[in-house]
Amino acid sequence: MATVELSGLTKTYGNYTALKGLNLSIADGEFIVLLGPSGCGKSTTMRLVAGLEEITSGEILIGGERVNERPARDRNLAMVFQNYALYPHMTVGENIGYPLKIAGIRKDERQKAVDAAAAKVEMGHLLSRRPSELSGGQRQRVALARAIVRTPRLFLMDEPLSNLDAKLRTVMRAELKHLQKELATTTIYVTHDQVEAMTLADRIVILNDAVIQQVGTPAEIYARPANTFVASFIGSPPMNLISGTLADGILTHAAGQLPMAGAGEVKLGVRPEDIYLCEGDDPVHFEGQVYSAELLGDCVLLNIKTDEGLLSARVPPTVQLTMGDTVKLRFDTNSLHLYDATTGNRRDS
Repeated sequence: MATVELSGLTKTYGNYTALKGLNLSIADGEFIVLLGPSGCGKSTTMRLVAGLEEITSGEILIGGERVNERPARDRNLAMVFQNYALYPHMTVGENIGYPLKIAGIRKDERQKAVDAAAAKVEMGHLLSRRPSELSGGQRQRVALARAIVRTPRLFLMDEPLSNLDAKLRTVMRAELKHLQKELATTTIYVTHDQVEAMTLADRIVILNDAVIQQVGTPAEIYARPANTFVASFIGSPPMNLISGTLADGILTHAAGQLPMAGAGEVKLGVRPEDIYLCEGDDPVHFEGQVYSAELLGDCVLLNIKTDEGLLSARVPPTVQLTMGDTVKLRFDTNSLHLYDATTGNRRDS
């Protein structure tokens, strides 16, 4: 186990900056998820920590030791990739034990370690099989066991569940989180899947355009996105962002008004679950026409067409609306988010 300190971490390729001045402290035993769209810098960060790429500038400390010039093999970490990287001619047991064989560990000691690692991922009964005889989920477990068997001080995981189907990903997320807590090994996990990030992470690091946008627990990030990028990236469907003007205690937008303090051009953020159909004398904060209505089982997802795209609202499954119907909506005024229209930064923080 180990802490990780990244200070001013920068990586450039010619004129292209893949990572710019990243600063991050990771606690011993913490599960950190690097989240963001393609090209944001998350995989670059992991590769720099792993020693697979040379740092342009900055410093990496693992367990308090500077490792900038230390080769990957000497950093005492284990990586799990999305393609599993299993040797097809080896059995499950041989694949799991291969890192120990390379390290010169005696065969009897190696077998004990393989048995223990396989048991943790419930693969002990399949040690004699070859990878071609396993399902995708079983191959992923073998890859995890091969990482575990080395008892590294740091796990690096690069989208390890992306090759699994949706149902199996759900199962493996739960197993992976339980295993990480049981082992208490510091873990850096890269994904573009916000569901994985929200369910697995102790803290999420959201990156975009080579810089950190926000760091926080899943609950913190969902409740208070730091800017419009984070607001539009986290949530399914994401937060609605509505352009408006604040003046004289009123926010005016293209489809309504609501009381709100402040002044200037803003983006109003409201999550779909914080929007309600108006009843009786309810104030009308938004009015528009139904573009589509999707029954999701526990709710109906209404999409209302606006000049800025679609506004999404979650309403009870008993609501029956069709395309073209006019709807009047009210917002939960205790759950609104306000962002500067120019900078995109949160205004009420």
